[in-house]
Amino acid sequence: MDFNVKRLAADAGTLFSRAVQFTEEKFGQAEKTELDAHLENLLTRAETTKHWTEKILKQTEVLLQPNPNVRIEEFLYEKLDKKVPTRMNNHELLGQSMIDSGNEFGPGTAYGNALIKCGETENQIGGAERELIQSSAINFLTPFRNFLEGDFKTILKERKLLQNKRLDLDAAKTKLKKAKMADARALPLRTTPPPGDAGYVANFSFMVNFLHVKWQKAEQDLKMTQSEFDRQAEITRLLLEGISSTHAHHLRCLNDFVEAQMTYYAQCYQYMVDLQKQLGNFPSAFSPNNNQSTASGAASISVPILPLSGPLPANTANASSGFTELQNFSGSRKARVLYDYDAAGSNELSLLADEVIMVSSVPGMDSDWLMGERGNQKGKVPITYLELLN
Repeated sequence: MDFNVKRLAADAGTLFSRAVQFTEEKFGQAEKTELDAHLENLLTRAETTKHWTEKILKQTEVLLQPNPNVRIEEFLYEKLDKKVPTRMNNHELLGQSMIDSGNEFGPGTAYGNALIKCGETENQIGGAERELIQSSAINFLTPFRNFLEGDFKTILKERKLLQNKRLDLDAAKTKLKKAKMADARALPLRTTPPPGDAGYVANFSFMVNFLHVKWQKAEQDLKMTQSEFDRQAEITRLLLEGISSTHAHHLRCLNDFVEAQMTYYAQCYQYMVDLQKQLGNFPSAFSPNNNQSTASGAASISVPILPLSGPLPANTANASSGFTELQNFSGSRKARVLYDYDAAGSNELSLLADEVIMVSSVPGMDSDWLMGERGNQKGKVPITYLELLN
């Protein structure tokens, strides 16, 4: 095994100088290079994004699976890279119990038949719940988890490297400052050496020259560490500016999650309306103890039946059709910006909320983007941040 002692010693020296610099900064005995305000704001924004992404992810998992024991079991299966065993959810368990009891009482009886029909409806709701969980996991939870386990870990890694480069830079500044002070004290003696024998004078001259060489080396080290720090700061800045694209992607995921919930609740509502119709056809004479209250209660209930896929609200439908028309034909339209948007690249256009810009479609462009124009400025803009104006 090739063991490089010099490299090991150099690494140990670097770690030691970083530790010394960090400790002196904590005690206020050393100066600290501050990051520029823009980079600090980007770091704060990334931390805020990570904090709320974690919280939303956790609460969504609780919503989709309230049982903590089941969540732990699913987490262990995922870490072990094994398939989670299929289990019945609460609606399906209730539905199975109702169907079994209905068969026990007899499908020919009103009560038994009603239990069977209720059980079948609960099974339908259970199936819709499975579809909701599956859709939410793919379109909502997975992108959020990928950000935390992928993009943000990369940001943390580069930020740590930036911190190390900053410590190296400040340590080099401290060394240069000390070397300059020592060289300045030795400058008068360099021109007028002290009296003594030839050996003493030679050794003294060597030490004076050594201090001067040490000062020159400290200057070279400072230039190198400054260059490495600037390079790492630029890398970190580019990664942090990608948070804007993350927000845009998470916004699309949020829309998918809302649509999945809307579909689920619409299905559940329709299933229960159909069930209520079926139960209303049973003769009330089979429940003599509460037939009056049931009849009066049923008479006072008037529930409209909504289709599973009804028309969207007028403003949403108009906006959607407007974007579709704009993407299919040439020409441009005015659009109002709904939210602030920071451009993630030179080909994108930054936006301010409530401003009005011109947008148009470009052949071959992704359907989620349009070409925006503001005066002489031009660039891609996400359609989720826009509202077309008439």
